Amino acid sequence: MLKGLHHNAYRCRDSEETRKFYNDFLGLPLVNAFQIAETQSGRATHTLHSFYQMDDGSCLAFFEAPDMTFNFKTQHDFDLHIALEVSPDDLHKMFAKGKAAGIETRGITDHGFIDSIYFRDPNGYVIELTAKRPGHDDTVVKAAVTARERLDEWQREKPAAVGA
Repeated sequence: MLKGLHHNAYRCRDSEETRKFYNDFLGLPLVNAFQIAETQSGRATHTLHSFYQMDDGSCLAFFEAPDMTFNFKTQHDFDLHIALEVSPDDLHKMFAKGKAAGIETRGITDHGFIDSIYFRDPNGYVIELTAKRPGHDDTVVKAAVTARERLDEWQREKPAAVGA
């Protein structure tokens, strides 16, 4: 059975600019970095894999692979983002820190059960910091009761996909 997140892994343009954002700005310690000279399938590569650890032990990880093409682009929130939990006090502190640092910072957004702020990292990815609001856990429990019903309704009624 799944126990939780060990790490995610995204591509990065430059390991040092990525480190500055995740380590220096967000405060996640760099806990591992290693070079990969050969893929599991035997292909030669020149790649760095780096890991930034959160308080629960899970990590955000990145591959810098200059020998492989990748289309870096500014991601839309719906396409790709990761939400990381912080305290309400830290949410406000990080909002001010992002603005002061000149980092693209959006929010504070009230989602009813959480408040969120959004940054864009040097690779174009959206990083959401979120703080639980009072009643968060009750809201989640109540939503779980009807989640499947809402998904089934969506499947029946959703509009046709653009370009389909």
